[in-house]
Amino acid sequence: MNEYDAQQIQVLEGLEPVRKRPGMYIGTTGPDGLHHLVYEIVDNSIDEALAGYCQKIEVFIEEKGSIKVRDDGRGIPVAEHPVEKISALEVVMTRLHAGGKFDKGSYKVSGGLHGVGAAVVNALSDWCEVEVSREGHTHFQRYEKGVPVNPIKINGATEGEGTQTRFYPDATIFEELDFSYDVLSKRLRELAFLNKGVEISLTDERPGQEKNRIFKFDGGLKSFVQYLNKSKTPLHEEPIWFEAVRDGVTAEIALQYNDGYTETLFSFANNINTREGGTHLTGFRAALTRTINDLMKKSKHGKKMDDSLSGDDVREGLTCVVSVKVPEPQFEGQTKSKLGNSEVKGIVERLVGENLSSWFEEHPRVVDNILDKAVTASRARAAARRARDLTRRKGFLEGGGLPGKLADCSDRNPENCEVYIVEGDSAGGSAKMGRDRKFQAILPLWGKMLNVEKTRLEKVLANEKMQPIIQALGASVGNEFDVEKIRYHKVIIMADADVDGSHIRTLLLTFFFRYMQPLLDFGHVYLAMPPLFKLSIGKRIAYVYDEKERDSILSEWGENEKINIQRYKGLGEMNPDQLWETTMNPDTRSIKQVKLEDFVAADEMFTTLMGEEVPPRRKFIEDNALSVVNLDV
Repeated sequence: MNEYDAQQIQVLEGLEPVRKRPGMYIGTTGPDGLHHLVYEIVDNSIDEALAGYCQKIEVFIEEKGSIKVRDDGRGIPVAEHPVEKISALEVVMTRLHAGGKFDKGSYKVSGGLHGVGAAVVNALSDWCEVEVSREGHTHFQRYEKGVPVNPIKINGATEGEGTQTRFYPDATIFEELDFSYDVLSKRLRELAFLNKGVEISLTDERPGQEKNRIFKFDGGLKSFVQYLNKSKTPLHEEPIWFEAVRDGVTAEIALQYNDGYTETLFSFANNINTREGGTHLTGFRAALTRTINDLMKKSKHGKKMDDSLSGDDVREGLTCVVSVKVPEPQFEGQTKSKLGNSEVKGIVERLVGENLSSWFEEHPRVVDNILDKAVTASRARAAARRARDLTRRKGFLEGGGLPGKLADCSDRNPENCEVYIVEGDSAGGSAKMGRDRKFQAILPLWGKMLNVEKTRLEKVLANEKMQPIIQALGASVGNEFDVEKIRYHKVIIMADADVDGSHIRTLLLTFFFRYMQPLLDFGHVYLAMPPLFKLSIGKRIAYVYDEKERDSILSEWGENEKINIQRYKGLGEMNPDQLWETTMNPDTRSIKQVKLEDFVAADEMFTTLMGEEVPPRRKFIEDNALSVVNLDV
C-alpha cells in the first residue's frame, strides 16, 4: 500500500491551484474555456462601464493569436497595497479572490464577484502583459505562467485613463489555441445590447482573416429584441419595454411577439448570460402566464376556453430578453450559467406583472392579437398532444420500435455508434453495403422533407418523412427531446454535392435546430463530405473534393498524361467500396462537425432561408450570389 501521512498533504500556493485544476475555474480546457479567458477580462471592463466610468472597449485577436483588451475606464490601481506590500495591480493579477468587487463602494453591481477573473487568465497564460494608464502615467508589468517577470514600471506620461491586457494562453493547458471570431462576436454583441451606449469593437488581425465589427446600441434591450426579430413578422410594431427597481434589484425586460411558432428567450444577470435560466426567468414566465390568462378570462375567448393557457401557449412566437442587476448574485459555479437568488423570483414576478398589466391596458389591439395567437397555440398544442400519444403508441418517440428502412448497427453503446442520414434509396443501398455494420447505421431518406420552419409540432409528428428520423434517434422531439437518450453520438447528414443536396441538408439542419437543438449544442451533428471528382491514370487513383484540389493534382501528375476525370453527380454513382473509402471510413473520410456557436446568427439564418418572408431571402441571395463557387443546375 502507498503511504498516506502528513507528507502527502499538499498546499498549493498562489496561482498553483488554477494551473493544477483549470476546469474548476473556467469549466473546461476546450474551446469554451479558451474563450472564457477573454470574457473574464472583458467583464472587468464592463464592470467599469456599469459603474459609469467606461464608454469604449476594444478587443483584438492579434496577428499571432494572442488577445488584447483595451478600455477607457479608471485603470486598475497601481499604488502599493497596504497589506500585501506590492502593487495593487500585481495583487489583482496574482492573487485569487482579490479585487474591487467585494467593496460595494467601488462596484454596486458586478458580474465578476469571486475576484479570480484576471488572476485566472494570468495563471493559464503562457505570458500576460498589463498596461495601466492612471494618475498621469502608463504603468506596465509582464507575467509568465502567472509569475511576474519584472516589478511594475512606468513607461511614460499620459493624459488618458484605462487598462490594456494582452495574453497568450498556455498551449500545455488548452486543447487548442484557435480563437473563434464568431464566438467572440456573439458575446460582445450581447454586452453592447445589455449596456446601451457603450461601444465595443472586435478586430481580427490574423493574416487572411482580417475583419472588424463595432457594436453600439443606444436602444439597449429594445434594440436587442428588434435585432432578433428583424427577419420575422412582428404582431406589434414596437417592443414592449420596461425597467424598474425594487429592493435593490433592477429588472429590464423587452419583448415582442411575432407570427412564428418558436420561443426565443435570453436571460442575463449582471450581464452574464444565464443559459440555464434561474430565478429571474422563473419569475418572468410565471408573471407572463398569469397576466395573459387574466386578460383571456375577460376577453371574448374567456367563455369558450375550458382550461387556462399554458406557459408554452403564451410564449409561442415570443422574442424576449430578461436582464437583472443584483447586488449580491448567487451563481452556480464560476461559469455562472444559472442564477440562484430565491428573492429575485418574487421581485421580478411582481415587477413584470405590474408593468405588463399597465402596458396591456394602454394597448388593447395588441392584446387581442396576442390572445388570438395564444388560443390558437393552445388548440394546436392539444392536437400535438394527440399526435404525440398516437406516435408514442406506435413507438416513434421512445425508441421502442425502429423504422423499417433503418439498417441498424450491432454495437449498442451510443458513444461508439453513428447513423448516416442518406439522401435517396440508391445511395442508401450503396451505403448499407459499404458500411462497417458494427458501429455504422444507415437511414435512407426519399423525396423532399417537410420545412419545419413553416409548421407546428403536430404536423412534424404526423409527417412520414420526419417520423423515421425521430424514431431512429430514439430521444423524442420538441420540449420532450432528451439528448441523453440518443442512440448515436454521431448523426451524419450525407447528401449529394449539388443544389438538391444542399436543400436537404438545410431542411435537416432546420429540423434539428428547431426541434432537437441539444444535438447541435453538444456537437452530435456532422456533414459528410463526398468527393466531387475521381482522377485516375492506370492504377493511380485520387479522390478530390473541390476544383482547386483537382487542378493541383492535375498539375502534379502532368498535363500531357491522359488522366481520366470522373465528376460525381450524386452519391448513387459510387459503388459501395468507393463510398466506404471516400466518405465513410473513419481513417480516410472528411466530415464537418456542425456546432451551435451563435444562436442569434443561426436563428436569423434559418428564418431568412426557410421562413415565409420573401424579401429577406431575396436580399440574402442578391448579397451572396457572387460568392458561390460551385452551383449545379
